[in-house]
Amino acid sequence: MKVIGAGFGRTGTASLQRALVELGFGPCYHMFEVFSNPGHAGFWEAAWRGEPADWDGILGPYGATVDWPGCAFYEEFMRRHPDAKVLLSVRDPRRWYESVRRTIYELNRLSTGSPFSRLGFALLSRSVFGSFKTGQAPMADEIIFQGTFGGRFEDEDHAIGVFERHNAEVRRKVPPEKLLVYEVEQGWGPLCDFLGVEEPDGPFPHLNDASEVRRLILLVRALSVAVPAALALVVGTAVGTAALALRRGPLRKVSL
Repeated sequence: MKVIGAGFGRTGTASLQRALVELGFGPCYHMFEVFSNPGHAGFWEAAWRGEPADWDGILGPYGATVDWPGCAFYEEFMRRHPDAKVLLSVRDPRRWYESVRRTIYELNRLSTGSPFSRLGFALLSRSVFGSFKTGQAPMADEIIFQGTFGGRFEDEDHAIGVFERHNAEVRRKVPPEKLLVYEVEQGWGPLCDFLGVEEPDGPFPHLNDASEVRRLILLVRALSVAVPAALALVVGTAVGTAALALRRGPLRKVSL
């Protein structure tokens, strides 16, 4: 691994993933990889709990990592890849919090909520992520919202405090010559200078994955309401039909 992404999710990591691949540092691991490879969830859970984990088997093919869950393990990556450079993607804290709250936090609530919302998420997430199995949502909840934020993400000041302390910790622990603190609005220049590569001719990728996530949230909410309503209608119709048949009594044989 040549580039270690230490920045939290919702700091432009989807754009960074695309940019790093374009610069030749791919494949680049992002949370989306967990949805594309459901078996990875167990690896990340084991790593988070300090249990034996197949680091080389899961991450061996990747040249870089950004976003969760990888950013929670940046120190482990530094130990395993001492020559790698560390990329700390940052963003205005209040805007970052609002973005997480409206996207991945809301998805987490739906994917670990009622049976109907879990079913809706499992079915509809395929349109965004291409794959989903029930182990991925608990993994994200354990590492991100319960682990990193201590189950208190809805407390905005607490969540922002965690965000800022993490960024300060990365600045303190990573040698300055190996660290780039970066905002995606800065474009190719600082990133390419840091990595020692030429700037591409094309524009820096700016992916608006938030719109897709919010679309998924709306669809899951709609489905979680529609499914129980449809079931209630079916059950109500069946009960009404049965009751009507009982009131009419048994069919009588008519003599001709």
